[in-house]
Amino acid sequence: MRRSKLFIPAALIPLVISTAVPTVGAAESAADGPPQRYAVHGPSTPQERTEVAATGVAIDQVGADSVHITADPAGADAVSDLGYDLVELPDPSPSDAPGLQDFPPEDSDYHNFTELTEVVDRTVAEHPDIATKSVIGSSYRGRDLMAVRISSDVKADEDKPEVLFTHSQHAREHLTVEMAVYLLDLFTEGYGSDPRITGLLDSRVIWILPNVNPDGSEYDIATGSYRHWRKNRQPNPRTTAIGTDMNRNWDYNWGCCRGSSGLPSSIVYRGSAPESAPEVKAVADFVRSRVVDGEQRITTAIDWHTYGELILWPYGYTYNEVEPGMSRDEYDTHAELGRLMARTNGYTPQQSSDLYITDGTINDWLWGEQRIFNYTFEMYPRSAAGGGFYPPASVIPRETARNREAVLQFLEYADCPQRVIGKEAEYCG
Repeated sequence: MRRSKLFIPAALIPLVISTAVPTVGAAESAADGPPQRYAVHGPSTPQERTEVAATGVAIDQVGADSVHITADPAGADAVSDLGYDLVELPDPSPSDAPGLQDFPPEDSDYHNFTELTEVVDRTVAEHPDIATKSVIGSSYRGRDLMAVRISSDVKADEDKPEVLFTHSQHAREHLTVEMAVYLLDLFTEGYGSDPRITGLLDSRVIWILPNVNPDGSEYDIATGSYRHWRKNRQPNPRTTAIGTDMNRNWDYNWGCCRGSSGLPSSIVYRGSAPESAPEVKAVADFVRSRVVDGEQRITTAIDWHTYGELILWPYGYTYNEVEPGMSRDEYDTHAELGRLMARTNGYTPQQSSDLYITDGTINDWLWGEQRIFNYTFEMYPRSAAGGGFYPPASVIPRETARNREAVLQFLEYADCPQRVIGKEAEYCG
């Protein structure tokens, strides 16, 4: 079956349930032009979606009986060979502005990397008693990978529960950087004025890594028109293909389960080896550095993505809830805390593999290797109709503040996540 060349507006495609995370493969052409997006009608189960993903295309959005994908011609043909019809989708919010090296003018409230660095430096300068900046490594092209530490005594390496927030593993997910900007302001401005935030910073250490893929995010906006770029910008030897999908490059069940691609041209290319992406290696080394006297001080973490309005927990490599390294109580803790947070922001809570199988993700690594209770938050919008990966800048204040209560509840459970299932005495006493 050949794919349809029909072009229809995304808003006319019915999607009853949407879930968006580009989490499973799309081949990008050797040239750096943007790959094409399609609606694929038919896949309705995690197994069927995993079959689509295993062709090497990226699943961007999940509906009740359809998915949106990003694919090159070979990937689109492979999906078509599975028996599905493909309908070409338009690019959201295109810009015709010539010569720009930034976001399109209508989205100028988003922060590019230079502006983000200025925000971080200004925040630290204005709050030196509670905030400090460190550089934990460099991107492939030499940009700083920043980490901001926020706590009541910023100069002491205190034995407190530590909470990690990582942002922008995938380049085109710019709203996650705005979430980092919001959190920087929430915690620093709230300390001393908001009793709840003050109490949390007195008893917790917060780490914010506001952009862990700066090369990719800068490339995505370099022409003033979005490129749908997802990966980092690391060349792949013996091929003209550029980039590794950072969220398939983590060293836990890397490449195990048809949840990533071994083809360098794929949008979900897992890299030549675990942690082959310098950005992933730097963040992983940072997390490992928080093991002090044999104990991992980071107890909880959120990795921010767009889009789909989801709260996801491990594992992604298996459909099973309980597996080696994940007991029933540990799964129930993840699930119940995820549901608790979802009640505050209206997101859909579920195990990551309820979408489709992924492997080599930070979700699975943080738990499987470091025993850190962790989540992926897929932010606004719920579907492509809200702008997909490129929602308008006007939604930034509303959609970042939407997660305030979820984040604060998350911090409150950082000292003993099992308290959410009533087993504090058993696990934390």
